[in-house]
Amino acid sequence: MAKPATNKPPLTAARLWQLVTERAPGRGGNALRVAAACTTTVLVGEIWQVPDIAVPALVTMALWQKDRVTNVLAGLAVNILFGVIILMMFGLMHLTLDHPMGLVIATAVLSFGFFFLGSASKLKPVAYMLGLVVVYAMIAIGNVPFGELATRALLYADLFILVPGAVMVCLAPFICPSPKTILTRTLAHHLRLSAALLRNPKDEQTRDQAEALLRDGTKGMMMSLKMAGLEKLWRKQDLASLKQAIPRSVGVLALAHAAACEATDASDTYPHAPEALIETLLEMADIFQSGGYPTDIGQPPVPYTSPALAQIAALLPDFTKPIEDESSEKAKSKPSSSGFFAPDAWTNPEHVRFAVKGTAAVMLSYFIFKILNWDGIHTCIITCFIVALPTMGEMISKLTLRISGALVGGALGILSIIFVMPHLTNIAAFLALIFAGSLLAAWVKSGDERIAYAGFQIGLAFFLSDLKGYGPTSDMTTARDRIIGILLGNFITYAVFTSFWPSSAYDKIRDKVSAALKALQAQFNASSVQDELQQAAAVQSALAQAERMMEFASVEPIHLRANMDELASYQAITSQISCLTEDGLIPARRPAASALLASLDKVVS
Repeated sequence: MAKPATNKPPLTAARLWQLVTERAPGRGGNALRVAAACTTTVLVGEIWQVPDIAVPALVTMALWQKDRVTNVLAGLAVNILFGVIILMMFGLMHLTLDHPMGLVIATAVLSFGFFFLGSASKLKPVAYMLGLVVVYAMIAIGNVPFGELATRALLYADLFILVPGAVMVCLAPFICPSPKTILTRTLAHHLRLSAALLRNPKDEQTRDQAEALLRDGTKGMMMSLKMAGLEKLWRKQDLASLKQAIPRSVGVLALAHAAACEATDASDTYPHAPEALIETLLEMADIFQSGGYPTDIGQPPVPYTSPALAQIAALLPDFTKPIEDESSEKAKSKPSSSGFFAPDAWTNPEHVRFAVKGTAAVMLSYFIFKILNWDGIHTCIITCFIVALPTMGEMISKLTLRISGALVGGALGILSIIFVMPHLTNIAAFLALIFAGSLLAAWVKSGDERIAYAGFQIGLAFFLSDLKGYGPTSDMTTARDRIIGILLGNFITYAVFTSFWPSSAYDKIRDKVSAALKALQAQFNASSVQDELQQAAAVQSALAQAERMMEFASVEPIHLRANMDELASYQAITSQISCLTEDGLIPARRPAASALLASLDKVVS
């Protein structure tokens, strides 16, 4: 068995910079498309003279997806959902227009509802954006003197979602790749990284990249496959072959990682991977990269002394040949039990507590905004919907990203007002500036999930600083006030979430580790190779969640970390699970790995 890898320490400045500058496959193209979408939204807003065009630009950045099908579906779904919400708000408007207390109550109720949906439903990525726009509209309604202006404000709020949705539906089919293209490129990346591991097993950076890619599992690729099926442009045979390749690509990468660990531990005594195997993987990757998939793959010869390399070679002949078996038939016939709400939506008090804390942060920001009579800091209310997170570890871990992102975006906005805006003479130059700022924010947001938050904050501060009224602005006061509002919203949200019902990430680790062990047991009990590979990918996804919770727990306050007696034990267990899931793919090592799994079950249970 390969030596368990030590858990990585919390992110350092050097590691963060590495993540910011990392050129992951597809990252640049996705950032360009996000920037183009945000710029298009601003252009439409300028033509229609939509007030506060920063909000639609921000919504576009938040909701934009990588492929054209998901963008179209998301754009349509958001607009339909928001249309229903607008109808509801018309009723609320008549009840609250001349009743300030009613407006406050309605704002609180709506905030609670959206925070609850964000915690307890599948609407999580969208609920916060909808809440942001709805509450912002309620505040705007409270600032107008009579009903006609309130109705106009509500219709403009509809444009805050309608414009981004229309951009997603109309622009994405022309600039975004097909989900099938994204899938084949992802498969190619798995194979190229596997070949790189086999060619240079002692390269620590390559091993780290492989481990990070393994933790993604197959969820993203399976979603791309599902979207490709909805596109109705591809043969069922092609999609079936790609479905066969998805878990095998993860399996090959896991085995290559295991072989690299063995080669590092055994020094020069471990046999090098044969060039024929590496070349086969690269040739397959080239075919996937071009949009096709390889067929009639020969099994290259490998040394018998390397069981990991032998298993990689054994997976290649059937890499894209769909194999029907009993387990797959059962999987097809088994209905999905996944619903709109989480299984514990109505029984777990954490969902209600999260909604209460989010609502408290919004209302506290609202009262400060009203008491100070400082209209420019209304961004503190918007910020609450963007930065709310369920555990203290997540709040603290991402606090630096939030503040640094807001400062970078704010500085970018202010500097552009000082040095660039005075020289802009037409709309094209203004849009070029918006594109440049959006590109920087989108590049960071398209990176590792550990830094994506900072990218969104850069976009938030930049848009709110530079987009005021119509066309270029020279108003430094607005930029200053909005940045202050963002920082104030960050502070209020952090203070509320860490003071009331503070939820520690440590409390969630046990369940995450248990889920990883359960998935590992399912891998060992698999009845076919394909099912085994699928379960191994599920183990990787469960490991990713457990490791992130441990990462969050390790940065919580000292008084909380003092009670984390089993944190080191959990870290050791996840390292062992990481090795066991790879060893479980090698028949010669499966008995020993199964015995160790039984002992781990006793420790956790």
